[in-house]
Amino acid sequence: MHKIPTSFKVTIRILLFLLLLSNSGYSQCAGEDATVAICDYANPANQNVNLFSLLNGTPQSGGTWVDPLQTGALNTTTGILNVWDIHISGIYTFTYNVNGSTGCTDTSATITLTVGGYSGVTSPNASACSDDEEVNLFQFFDGSVPNPQLNGYWTDDSGTGALNGSIFNAKLAGVGVYSFTYVMPAVGSCPAMSSTAIVTVYRVPFPGLPLRLLLCDTVDFSQLTNFDLFSLLIGPDPNGQWSEAGTSELSNPFDSFIDIQHLYNTFGVGRFNFAYTVYPTNPVCQKKVAGVEIIIEHLLDFTGATFVVNSDICENEIGSASYTAVLNQGPLPIPNGTYKVEYIITGHSGIIIATANFLNGVLSFPISPNFFPAVGAYTVTITEIYDVTSFRACDNIIDVSDVLNIFPIPKINAATLTINPVCKDSNVTVQFSGTSNLTDGDYEITYALTGSNILTSQVITVTVTSGLFSFPIATSLVPNIGNTTIRITHIKNLQTGCENNATLSKVFVINGLPNVQNFTIVVNDVCKNQPVVVQLSGLNTLTNIDIHYDLSGANATLQQMINLAVTSGNASFTIPAALLSNIGTTTISITDLINQITSCGVSLSNASDGFTILDIPNAPSAPNATFCKNENATVANLNPNGSQYNWYTAATDASPLPADTTLLSGTYFVAEINPTSGCSSERSQILVTIQDQDAPTLNQDGQNFCGLEKPTLQDLTNHANATNAIVWFDAPTGGNVLPNSQLLQDGATYYGYGFSNTTQCYSETELSVTVNLLQCDGVVYDFFIPDGFSPNADNANDTFRIPGIEFLYPDYVLEIYNRYGTLLFKGNKNKPQWDGRSSQEANSIDGIAANGIYFYILYYNKNNKGPKQGRLYLNR
Repeated sequence: MHKIPTSFKVTIRILLFLLLLSNSGYSQCAGEDATVAICDYANPANQNVNLFSLLNGTPQSGGTWVDPLQTGALNTTTGILNVWDIHISGIYTFTYNVNGSTGCTDTSATITLTVGGYSGVTSPNASACSDDEEVNLFQFFDGSVPNPQLNGYWTDDSGTGALNGSIFNAKLAGVGVYSFTYVMPAVGSCPAMSSTAIVTVYRVPFPGLPLRLLLCDTVDFSQLTNFDLFSLLIGPDPNGQWSEAGTSELSNPFDSFIDIQHLYNTFGVGRFNFAYTVYPTNPVCQKKVAGVEIIIEHLLDFTGATFVVNSDICENEIGSASYTAVLNQGPLPIPNGTYKVEYIITGHSGIIIATANFLNGVLSFPISPNFFPAVGAYTVTITEIYDVTSFRACDNIIDVSDVLNIFPIPKINAATLTINPVCKDSNVTVQFSGTSNLTDGDYEITYALTGSNILTSQVITVTVTSGLFSFPIATSLVPNIGNTTIRITHIKNLQTGCENNATLSKVFVINGLPNVQNFTIVVNDVCKNQPVVVQLSGLNTLTNIDIHYDLSGANATLQQMINLAVTSGNASFTIPAALLSNIGTTTISITDLINQITSCGVSLSNASDGFTILDIPNAPSAPNATFCKNENATVANLNPNGSQYNWYTAATDASPLPADTTLLSGTYFVAEINPTSGCSSERSQILVTIQDQDAPTLNQDGQNFCGLEKPTLQDLTNHANATNAIVWFDAPTGGNVLPNSQLLQDGATYYGYGFSNTTQCYSETELSVTVNLLQCDGVVYDFFIPDGFSPNADNANDTFRIPGIEFLYPDYVLEIYNRYGTLLFKGNKNKPQWDGRSSQEANSIDGIAANGIYFYILYYNKNNKGPKQGRLYLNR
């Protein structure tokens, strides 16, 4: 425990003294705050509460109260709170204030009041009618006690689904007894509270859904002498009472049968009303009345009526036009009165209704020009007409219509004038198109001509069909060649009378005839099947012509036509070969010549020439040919051959092939030439086939062998790839064929060609292989060193050599010494055999070694292998 310093104790005593002094000199004049709960809201003892008495401490009287939440239940002067005027449960504060004076430290105190929920007391036997859609459940509370507070909520205990807040839809719920509970939630320490209302919904009386009986006076009333008024009600309650309005058709309130025949005979057309009344089973509901009505109307018959819409106009009158429809009654009179006229107009989607007066058999009404906005034929049809007071019980008889025409003014300024050039002395035809706005019919056209031909205003009648029309200008009116302009100035529709000015013009040309005074024709003789060319001249300035010609003689045909381009007065063409199938002399005659540019033409009577078609040899017979590629065959190798035969690579080639031309696989053509006429036969076609053989290829390292295995050319073949067989030669060109059994020589080169036993052809190129026989493995192979030999020239063992060593040790050296150490022989792979003579003649007499023992040293010179020594025996 810490010890408190003495100075600190003195300070505490001073503070306590000052506090006691303050409490004894000052006070809380407004009293102290208090918290109060009133849960028994309906208790009369709790209705009026003196808030001053609820303050703690010793408040001074004479202060004022403040209701900060503005409940309106507090008398701020007296401090009396009417709790029943607080209609919403909850927690409220009220403040008491006194005037500040000497000695008061707190001039305000607050009462915190909890007002518990109160759900009220429901009245017994609550009821509603089944047609009431807004029954306020709060109306079923006992008014002799405080009203329920407003911040509770209702529950639909019966699950009607017809409750919205406090409003109950009895119509939706239907007849029955339903329970609803009003709940006030708990507030602070005050518990929740609820009250239940039992509501009985009584059925509303139902007089039925009333119908209206509409009758036209044309019906058979004899079928309606015992008409039951109940047939005009849907689903009425029974036991109701009927009443009427002055018709005297009902014998008592429970009589529902009337005689409509009598009603009509007595009163004629009119409206007749009857009422059916039913009463409720509970006075909460009102009695209900349904009124039914029988209406008898007179039929209006417009048979024979006339209908006119005035009046037809031209298009240019649309802006100022007005229209009136006039309906005149037929033989049957129509009563005067105000009528509704329903009519339709083509082009308008709906029914148009007009109201007009019928007076003395005539009805007229205006029609808005908006319904006739453009050119067209508008059919106006009245579909229905009836008195404005009518219930339209009758289908009035009317079938009238009229067509209002708005005629177009004829417009041709945007039209296309087509006037084809014409030749002198021909009529001119003026064609109009692009005039689809013109209706079919007759029109009057006014025109004039200027230019090469001049003509003042001319009037002509034309007939338009589907927007097209034309008219002629006679030859006598346009005698001069050159350009002429036609101007259309006016057009009038002779059927409608609508007319319009025009500013349409077109330039057309009248062309002259071709000048053929110097025209000539030349055709040369040709071989059969060769083109026959016709040369024309003397065509002057013409650039493009059509001609008609005839053939006669060996080949005859009539009226052939061809178009030709002309250059500098000349032209040419080829007569189709199909027209010249026969040899002999044929004559061509030009009958007509037409300038294609102007379409102007002339007939010719003296333009002809004769020509001869010469015969040709028969096509030669030629067989197909096959060659090997390596043979390098030429055209000279083909049959037939000779100076009279020409070979070609195409059926249409002009130049023959030289004899030394190398042949390729493909088609060739041969023709025979007549040495006198130079005419060539038809060409015969053959097929040349050049057989090629693939050259063999060598496998990787296929040139390598071990000489100890004694490889042959067959082994070399096995080291190669080829499509067919391989044939080996000792030279690439002109060499000798080598047998497959021939042993290979180290360093020798062999030449292999692919060979096909089927075509007997060799490949064009060869496979060149230089053989290496030194690819031996010393581990796998070994060699034998003989221990003697007998050089006696008997062809048996005459030399000393080490067989196969050159393949294992190609750089070996063999030295042979006598017993005195003298070197007699030094050999290698190029000098492998010792024949028993000294290589140094100075070391022996005549160089011949004597019988005896000799010594050798073998130097391998490979893989650092040491030399080998041995001896051998020489015995002659």
